[in-house]
Amino acid sequence: MKTDNLTKRIRLQRFLADAGVISRKRAEEYIAAGRVLVNGEVVRELPAFVDPQHDEVVVDGTPVRAAAPLYYLVHKPKGVVSGPRERTGRRRVSELLPPLRQKLRPVGQLDEEDSGLLLMTNDGQLAQRAAHPRFGVPKTYWVEVKGRAPDDLAARLLQGVYLAEGKARAMNVEVAFVSNDRSTLNITVREGRKRQVRRMLARLGLPVRNLKCTQIGPLKLKGLPLGASRALSPGELNALHAELARSADQHKVRRAGGARVKRSQTPSGRQQTPGAAAPAAGRTPAPGRPRAGKSGREQPGRRIVS
Repeated sequence: MKTDNLTKRIRLQRFLADAGVISRKRAEEYIAAGRVLVNGEVVRELPAFVDPQHDEVVVDGTPVRAAAPLYYLVHKPKGVVSGPRERTGRRRVSELLPPLRQKLRPVGQLDEEDSGLLLMTNDGQLAQRAAHPRFGVPKTYWVEVKGRAPDDLAARLLQGVYLAEGKARAMNVEVAFVSNDRSTLNITVREGRKRQVRRMLARLGLPVRNLKCTQIGPLKLKGLPLGASRALSPGELNALHAELARSADQHKVRRAGGARVKRSQTPSGRQQTPGAAAPAAGRTPAPGRPRAGKSGREQPGRRIVS
């Protein structure tokens, strides 16, 4: 079975679980036992992938239909976990949904101590695009921090803060309230790195007291009670798809703007990249260009001509 074009193909056991047939673990047992056919062929080895819209899957002689795509908004309270594998005894965000045959997963995550808007769906392709750090839609957070926010806080967040995996920037920052013991902000980010807002503010010496996601692209928390959930309207779904298309286009523009500089031709016709090494030992540098030292810096008393 081909496994290319994975943006449209998903793991076979996930397909069966999303369709409400059996759990993923049971699906692996069914596959090993030869009880699952894909396009008329028995599948016994993993990993195996299927296209939910085009491949024909049969379990014990019964065709399995792809799960209809569902999209729900959830207002997650504090203390509810959104991760896929959490310790027992804690309430999970999936419990806030109405009874559904399909299993929905959150797009991104909110920490247990955070609250706010979560998008949940069984549309894997949309979830991947919406949550990916490079293609993700903008997300806005209301944040309460400890202490007085400095006057240049917004500028520093917009300029970027270095985290372990690189520089992270905010798209938009609004300082809503400032006092000596607390400040509140509205911060919009696009990258979607894990605990990004908390980590950025911690690097700037502002521990986060409370964090709430208020908007995901065109989807807003307003009007959705705490602990409640609802399906997306057709208009909201269309707006979300439009936002994803814009994000993809903007990513292409950013990639094009950061394309590698082409090599330039030297007067001798040789190719040379910017910052190339100095002429080899024994050669006389061109007039007006001093010989560089071992460190590549200009020798004392000489002037570099650009």
